Amino acid sequence: MRRLMNLPWRKVFPATQWLRGYGGSEFRPDVAAGVTLAAYLLPSALADASLAGLPVQAGLYSCLFGGLVFWFFCSSRQTAISVTSAISLLIGSSLAEIAAGNAARFAAFASCTALLAALIAFIAWAIRAGAIVKFISETVLVGFKAGVALWLVSTQLPKFFGVKGGHGNFWQRGFDFFQHIGLTNLPSLGLGLAALALLILGKRFLPNRPVALFIVVGGILAASLMNLGAYGIKLLGEVPRGLPVPALPAVSWDEVADLLPLALACFLLAAVETAAIGRMFAEKHGYRFDSNQELLALAGANLAAGLGHGFPISGGMSQSLVNESAQARTPFSGCIAALLLGLVAVFFSDTLRNLPQPVLAAIVLVAVTGLFNLAELRRLWKNHRGEFLVAMMALLGVLYAGLLKGVLIGVIISMVMLIRRVSRPHVAFLGRIPGTNRYSDLSRHETNEPIPNVLAFRVEAGIVYFNVEHVQETVLARIRAMEPAPQLVICDLSTSANIDMAGAHCFLSLYSELRKRGIPLRIVEARSQVRDMLRLEGVEEKVGRIDRFTTLAEAIDDFVAVPA
Repeated sequence: MRRLMNLPWRKVFPATQWLRGYGGSEFRPDVAAGVTLAAYLLPSALADASLAGLPVQAGLYSCLFGGLVFWFFCSSRQTAISVTSAISLLIGSSLAEIAAGNAARFAAFASCTALLAALIAFIAWAIRAGAIVKFISETVLVGFKAGVALWLVSTQLPKFFGVKGGHGNFWQRGFDFFQHIGLTNLPSLGLGLAALALLILGKRFLPNRPVALFIVVGGILAASLMNLGAYGIKLLGEVPRGLPVPALPAVSWDEVADLLPLALACFLLAAVETAAIGRMFAEKHGYRFDSNQELLALAGANLAAGLGHGFPISGGMSQSLVNESAQARTPFSGCIAALLLGLVAVFFSDTLRNLPQPVLAAIVLVAVTGLFNLAELRRLWKNHRGEFLVAMMALLGVLYAGLLKGVLIGVIISMVMLIRRVSRPHVAFLGRIPGTNRYSDLSRHETNEPIPNVLAFRVEAGIVYFNVEHVQETVLARIRAMEPAPQLVICDLSTSANIDMAGAHCFLSLYSELRKRGIPLRIVEARSQVRDMLRLEGVEEKVGRIDRFTTLAEAIDDFVAVPA
């Protein structure tokens, strides 16, 4: 608490810095961007709420209340807060079983999940855990999003064809869909195909324009004037007018505990997506992005969404691109968009009741194209087969286990990949670069000159408890393979920034093994903290002085200069 009280509040509220010089040159483009963003948010909010299994107004409330808060805390100038397809599907697939068909409980659980995600984000911000998002690899995200895209398709095709939707995992939904495809409602399919074609054409010829909004308006007009409901086309139904009174959801403490894994998964998805978007725009426009600050913005936005009867929200990639392309100068464009959504909720919600479901399904299906990155999967297959396998594991984890378990599988895969990499650091065996007095990896540079009777190696990582066995076994295996055996082994520690007690003991063990063979061990170019640890654990007493003066080249020259 003392740390929180001593925080520089200008950093906690970044908006207080840029608002001081805010003027017409920023306000006019922000208003234009806010109007464009609101036009884009409205249909996507309705579609994603439907995807989450919630009333469409829940998506509207989430974007409205979250947008009124996010802009004041975020460090990114173009990121737009919104409901997203991935989180919406995660909410819908995870809460269906817990709520047991009770719509009121379902909505309360969704709002509670947003509040829990806000709490997790706030704790992560308070302990400066912004770097946590880097632990989920890009490869895992590629596979996860592709799995989400396929799952999305399985949930929307029944609405698109006007048939009964199935339940269960991706395969069960697909099986149910093909079982009922003979019952396709042709007017629904025709309307859905028309909307899909217009969306694709709009995306191709009118990029970053609110095409979806015009299609929503056209669908409502067609349903109202042509009585499309009489043809078996399902319509959206009643949408309450006005704004809800902010309140805590009616959820017991036992139910809160059940929702924690879902909230954690939503937080991870939101943090990763929001940080990726923010980094992209910061690099493009040349300003500083604070991933930890974005966690506080996510906490505030999800708190507002949860209290406002919404569900978890995140930075949205497509929404943010629309915001940026509309020339947003500051995060205030997001506040303007939220205010416009509030006007829709108060004055125009009745007009949404005649929105055809196939039109909403078409909007979701077009959004899927942004999740399924086929080009990246092809690139991984061509250049990195191991990474491609990881992406496919994440994809199949989503399809077989569902969204919530799929997220956790992705996190586990990322951590396993990280542990595997750091536990098996590259041990470079060195040779002289021709014509110089420098040394580099023999395996990468065939022209390097081996050092007669000397084995020089460099561990290209810190030497700690989980990789010492790999380092020692790699060096000993190289020594056993050498004919004749080396007369000196030198370890260059210039690329090892840290070493722990187990790492120091590794050198003691290596010294003992080499001593049995009559081979001396020498250590050079160790950093100050590494030297301190080696001295503390008695390594220097065994191998000789370890200082900051002797280089690898000098140690080798000293050995070569001594007559045999």
